[in-house]
Amino acid sequence: MIDLKNLTIEKAHKNFKDGTFTCRELAEEYLKVIREKNKELNAYLEVYNDVLAQAEIAQKKFSEGTATLLTGIPIAIKDNILFEGHIASAGSKILENYTASYDAFVIKKLKESGAIFLGRTNMDEFAMGSSTQTSAYGMTRNPIDTTRVPGGSSGGSAAALAANMALITLGTETCGSVREPAAFCGLVGLKPTYGAVSRNGIIAMGNSLDQVSPFGKNVSDAEIVFNVLSGYDAEDSTSAPEALREKIKKENKKSENSRKIGVPWHLFKDDLSGVIMENFKKSMEKLQAAGYEITDIQLPYAKYSLAVYYIIMPAEVSTNLSRFDGIRYGFHADGKDLMEVYKKSRARGFGKEARRRILLGTYVLSHGYYDAYYNRAVKIREKIKEEMQEAFRTVDFIVTPTAPMLPFKLGEKLNDPVSMYLCDLFNAPANLTGAPSMAVPSGFTPEGLPFSIQFTASYFCEGSLFDIGKKFEEIR
Repeated sequence: MIDLKNLTIEKAHKNFKDGTFTCRELAEEYLKVIREKNKELNAYLEVYNDVLAQAEIAQKKFSEGTATLLTGIPIAIKDNILFEGHIASAGSKILENYTASYDAFVIKKLKESGAIFLGRTNMDEFAMGSSTQTSAYGMTRNPIDTTRVPGGSSGGSAAALAANMALITLGTETCGSVREPAAFCGLVGLKPTYGAVSRNGIIAMGNSLDQVSPFGKNVSDAEIVFNVLSGYDAEDSTSAPEALREKIKKENKKSENSRKIGVPWHLFKDDLSGVIMENFKKSMEKLQAAGYEITDIQLPYAKYSLAVYYIIMPAEVSTNLSRFDGIRYGFHADGKDLMEVYKKSRARGFGKEARRRILLGTYVLSHGYYDAYYNRAVKIREKIKEEMQEAFRTVDFIVTPTAPMLPFKLGEKLNDPVSMYLCDLFNAPANLTGAPSMAVPSGFTPEGLPFSIQFTASYFCEGSLFDIGKKFEEIR
């Protein structure tokens, strides 16, 4: 019997090398757990039928001496990441039968490393949501408490990892879509620097915001996966060349002993539950006792982050989702003329939340409102970037709670979208600015619900995030 609960990438790799268990035996254990739990959790939309065949290929790499740290490691991928020959529906009816014709950049990287792909995980439709309740294929439940949401939009990936149905998982972030479910499921979730991981082969929601992001049961696992996925991709115009990364990293990293933390206390006044604020203060006390300097910082424009995000994101959604017209690919409904085909295909293919955001984005981009809403939001976004860059001249990290609330009950906020959007309150600044940010578990309530804090660093300083994240794991 393999102890999946306490298994990490490095432990699995050592066991493979020692012959304690094989790649096939580990894959079989995860498939067994999936069979036992997925019917209730609905974390997986599909389990691939060649998992054991993949395991045999991975085992050969160990025999040949060509195995990497990720060889034989079972991974689950979010349903908006293209995997050649497999369905990628983005949690939507309109793409229910779309089969990917090529591999996403991150899939190529994982294939090269010898990882085993278990299946694709559930998500909010087109990554629009904070609870994985807007999927066209049913909601996902939180394995910690199945009456609660796992967070979103990458809730399927988070639930799969938290329920020991995969050793590592991939999600995507547009605004908190990995960090928030990581918080709700007691996991580590990393949102890399925008441009650090290629977006090539990801079904787009918001092009200036989307980022492939790994989940891990600990910081080291997230670090290992990030190091494999990170790299320049000439096919992604937003991918940063290696020379540029090193230049920016060198400019931003002050020293090897970066220990100054900035906390924007002014942002927490009315938006945190008491138990989360109490846990956050205790976490700051532990970091201070461990030798970190805690200082109050002011981010006056950051309070507008969520409002800015919910103008820019729907605008990009409106543009991106216009390609799904019922003609070229995806769901098609017959009509008496072309306009009726468009109307019927989109009305039946898109869910309520997707339609809401398309309409909102079309509105803010429309004649007469473009300057009043979209252009103004873009200008404020630049101000948020400027003040974050200014803050990182004096501090090494900005730390906040990951989410302003604990995992909420299924159905609790479905009829109150504004309340749902507030889940991303502390996530939005990192997405708008492109800075790297990582959620790390920070304890549990007496009922067993997880707390989480997030560390944000300057561009391409993921290494610093991993350092402080590992230190926090030791002291929490």
